[in-house]
Amino acid sequence: MVDKMKMKTLFLGFLICLVAFPNISSASSPYGEMQVYFNDRLLPGSEVAKPTLKIGEPFNVSINLTVYQKSEVSVMLSEIGDGDFVILNGFTKEMNKYGSKVMEKDSSKVFEWTVIPTENWAGGSIPVNFVYQINDFETGKILVNSGFTIAYPYISNEYYEGEIPTSEEQPASETEPSSTSASAPAFTLAGALLVLALAFALFRR
Repeated sequence: MVDKMKMKTLFLGFLICLVAFPNISSASSPYGEMQVYFNDRLLPGSEVAKPTLKIGEPFNVSINLTVYQKSEVSVMLSEIGDGDFVILNGFTKEMNKYGSKVMEKDSSKVFEWTVIPTENWAGGSIPVNFVYQINDFETGKILVNSGFTIAYPYISNEYYEGEIPTSEEQPASETEPSSTSASAPAFTLAGALLVLALAFALFRR
């Protein structure tokens, strides 16, 4: 059951997500465009998926990204807390961890994940966010630095009893974090997490 402290923290965290991550599920810019899918369903415009999920029930999120020039793309799925979701399969292996890929001019790539919710937020709702950065391959200049909420699921108190996909090893070239590269992502998520940490300290008083 979600206690009052968690509810306060989630409320503040969700407000931060609204500021740091505009709800743009399908978007385009001078540098590229993307389409966002939840369980293979295209999310049009600013729609955010709001499913009811059981503990351990798998769901799929995918982003079809096209870039208009050769770029280094860094992406991750993020969560407000720690251990609220587990990635079974996908471009990255853990929540809040980046993966990078070099994409050629006018090429497309589907970034896909299969994720399950844990019991941390049973009886409550919590967002799943997609964070990304596009750097010019030649100069390293940041072209796009953004993120948005893909889904805001309600986690029931029931446990999922169906089939769960097994984890698969991903190619190291696609799943290694890019934190050590010259163009390591510098997302505004860091500022959002700092505010959230201050909120924790405030509520502990």
